Amino acid sequence: MSWFRDVLRGIREYDNLANIGEIARRYFAMNAFDGVLTIIGVLMGNMVAGVEDPRIVVSTGMATCVAMGISGLWGAYLTEAAERKRDLDQLSRYTLTELNDTRIGRASRVATVTVALVDGLSPFLAALVVLIPFLTVGLFPAISLAYYTSLGMALLTLFGLGLFLGYISRGNLILYGVKTVIAGVVSILISFLVGG
Repeated sequence: MSWFRDVLRGIREYDNLANIGEIARRYFAMNAFDGVLTIIGVLMGNMVAGVEDPRIVVSTGMATCVAMGISGLWGAYLTEAAERKRDLDQLSRYTLTELNDTRIGRASRVATVTVALVDGLSPFLAALVVLIPFLTVGLFPAISLAYYTSLGMALLTLFGLGLFLGYISRGNLILYGVKTVIAGVVSILISFLVGG
């Protein structure tokens, strides 16, 4: 069990040096939000087009989830690596010390990988949750119920993200939840109007 304490101590140290937790939290909320809204667009596009085959909804939804995940992972990794390299190089110049092989350098690399993973996985997983009714479509008597259930899950997921943001800000949880749900409702309505 001591190795576990050592790992936790190392994670805390890297977090203190590189501010990993705050950045990862921000990326998680922002990109999970994007993932849900994007999958709402996919669902609404399929629904308005009259797609009745759940395999088409799942395949377009999964392709969208994968694309969002790869985009987030790759984009965040490249961006975060460039920013952290610049900061580390600047700090090295100020201190007249090569910092790549120090705890600060290792913390910077851990932060880059952690943030990239959070950025890539959060929209993928959030969107995947919304697609669950189509993965279990046999439980529904009609595909329209799968659409409505998915859209309901999307709004519920957005509400949960709002609660999380309210908790982080120490604000009104319900108000934050309602604000995020409104974004989902607006997305549904606009998608319906554009597609209809």
